[in-house]
Formats: sequence, C-alpha cells, structure tokens
Amino acid sequence: MRHGEVFNPDQVLYGRLPDFHLSELGKQMAVAAAESLAGRDVTHVVASPLDRAQETAVPIAAEFDLKIASDVRLIESSNYFEGKKVSVGDGALTNPRHWWVLRDPITPSWGEAYLVIAQRMFAAVQAARVAAEGHEAVCVSHQLPIWTLRRYIEKKRLWHDPRRRECALASITSFRFEDSKVVGIDYAEPAAHLVALSATAKTAKGA
Repeated sequence: MRHGEVFNPDQVLYGRLPDFHLSELGKQMAVAAAESLAGRDVTHVVASPLDRAQETAVPIAAEFDLKIASDVRLIESSNYFEGKKVSVGDGALTNPRHWWVLRDPITPSWGEAYLVIAQRMFAAVQAARVAAEGHEAVCVSHQLPIWTLRRYIEKKRLWHDPRRRECALASITSFRFEDSKVVGIDYAEPAAHLVALSATAKTAKGA
C-alpha cells in the first residue's frame, strides 16, 4: 500500500527526509484504506520507517488490533534531488549544474538503482508473507518502490515514465501468492474520492 497525502507546503521532493507527516486529507485517506480492508484476514502490518508510512499504517493496525512492524526495505528510494523543488519550469531541473545527474535514466544516475529497489522490496514482501503465513499482510511503502516491484514481478523493464505509474495515494497493490510464488496482482484505489481533492496528486510530487 502507498501512504496518504503528505503535508508539504514548500513542494519539495521529500524522499527520505524526516518530519514529513500526513496532511489532514492524508489521514482521511489512510482511514478510507483501512475501512476497505475490514473483514480481510490481515494478521501482519508492516511499514517503511518514514513518518508518512507509519502514520498511514495506524488505522490499518487499529482495524485488526495489531502492532505496526517496521522494515527499512520498504523505505522510499534515495534521490539526489531530495529536499529540492523539482517542478517543471521553476525547480532544480532547470539549473544546468544539476544536469550531469540526469545522464543515465535507465539505472538511474540520480538515485538508487531500480534493480536494487526491486530486490529489497521483493525481500520485504516475502518476509511479510512468511510473517502472515496462511493469512494476509499489509505493507505500507512509497510510490516508486511499489511500482518498481510490480514491474519487476511482471518481468517488465524497470526504467519507465513516472507519469504512467498506476500507484495513487493510499492505493493498494496486492500480490497473491501460492507458496513463495506470486500468481496474481490486483490494484485498488479505496481513497480515490479523497485523492481527487489532493493537491499532491494534481502536482505529482507525492512519493
């Protein structure tokens, strides 16, 4: 699951920076996601250690009377532009001194390699599967790691156009297993009615 909307008035790429919390709308998104899971057989809830993911996990854990585990492998990807504005036309991307970082979009050169992201995410999901053996687990992570994992499992090339990611705020990407093998992928947007109100979604700066 991706976390809800983050309070980010300066519109920076917050990445792994601390103290970026859910907005009030983001908290509502987390509740909507938790409500959509009511009645499921969830026995394990684990989240990225970043504030926004931990806060998104709170209503889910409460729904099932569970504690929230943390797994650093679910964390957001590292990024050279962390803490900077990256808006088209007025952000760091317009400054020539940063252009060298963009030299390789396939690895990519500006941050954590896609393959590294995919492998650590797959390991985290497998660990959650084992922890919830015979039941269901909820992992709260971030857009790029979730989308990279999905492409990895679908055996698609990992580099991609960010505008084409199917991973909205508070969305749920489900991996169905038989033993340790993924046999299906489902996608749902339980907070779509709230995402429609989100400035983050409109400006595509959420992570």
